[in-house]
Amino acid sequence: MEVVGKIDMHAHAVPWPGLTVPYGPDGGRKRSVEELFTEYYDALHVEKCVLLTLVSPEAVMDPVTSEMVKFAADQNKDRAFWFCGVDPRAVSNLPSSDLGYLLAHYKALGARGVGEITANLRADDPLLENLFSYCEELEMPATIHLAPKIGGGYGIVDEIGLPRLEGILKRHPKLKILGHSQLFWSEIGDNVTEENRSRYIKGKVQNGRLPRLLREYENLYCDLSAGSGANALLRDREHAARFLEEFSHRVLYGCDICASGAKYPFQLDAFLSDLRRTGEIREETYRNVVRDNAKRILRLV
Repeated sequence: MEVVGKIDMHAHAVPWPGLTVPYGPDGGRKRSVEELFTEYYDALHVEKCVLLTLVSPEAVMDPVTSEMVKFAADQNKDRAFWFCGVDPRAVSNLPSSDLGYLLAHYKALGARGVGEITANLRADDPLLENLFSYCEELEMPATIHLAPKIGGGYGIVDEIGLPRLEGILKRHPKLKILGHSQLFWSEIGDNVTEENRSRYIKGKVQNGRLPRLLREYENLYCDLSAGSGANALLRDREHAARFLEEFSHRVLYGCDICASGAKYPFQLDAFLSDLRRTGEIREETYRNVVRDNAKRILRLV
C-alpha cells in the first residue's frame, strides 16, 4: 500500500539535548529533532512533527520553553512546527493576568497552538479559565494533559466522567481542546475506577464517557500519543475500528517520545497500518488520523 507521510502532533525535543538534566541514572535525556527522525520518525514514516513545551514546574526538572522549541523548529523548518507554553500562573498568578499578551507574541512568532498544558490545577480553576479564554480568543488550539489529583504529579485535574473538561468545552465552544494522558483515555470505556484511571486499563471497551463527549462537543479532539493512546485502541480491536470510523475527523496521530527506547509508537503504527490493510478502517479514515486532521488543526490546508 502507498506510504502516507505522518504528522506527529505530540513531539518533545530540544535544541541542546546535552545540556538538559538526565532522567535518571541510566542517562536518559531529552532528544533533538534530528534524533527523533533518525531513531523513530524515518522508520515510522513521520514527515513532520509539532514540538510541545513543558513550562510548568510539576512536569519537569528543567522546563522546555517556547523559545527553545521555536529555535529547534527553526533549525528544521521543513520538518517541525511548534506550540508555545504559557503557565496559567504566569505574570501575576491571578485570573486577571493578561496572558493574551504573551500568547499573541508567540503566535506572531509562528506558534500554531498552546501546550502541552500540564499545570496541576483543577480544570475549572479561574487561572486555567483565564488561559483558555485567551487561547479561544486568539484561535490557538490547546493540548492538555489530564491528571487525577492535586499533588504527586502533573496535569489538569478532573474527576471520573470528566465533568470539568466538559465545562471547558461548554464555556469555550470555539477552542479546540486536544486531550491526552492515561486519565483522558481511560474514559474511552465504562470500567473506570479511582484505582485504574491513571493506568493502562485492559479489556473490552463499551459505553465510555469520552465517545459521548465527542458526540456532543465538536471542539474536542483526541491525541493518540504515548502508551495511553496506543493502549486505548489496542485493548479492543473491534471497538478501535468503530471509534476511528465514527470520529475520523477528530483523532490525531502522536508519539510523545521523551527518551530513547519507547516501543509504543511502533505498536500503534503497526496497529493502524493493519486496520488499514484489512479494510477495518477506510483509507480516508487512516489518512485523516495520521495526517489530514493535523493539517487542518495546523491550518496547512
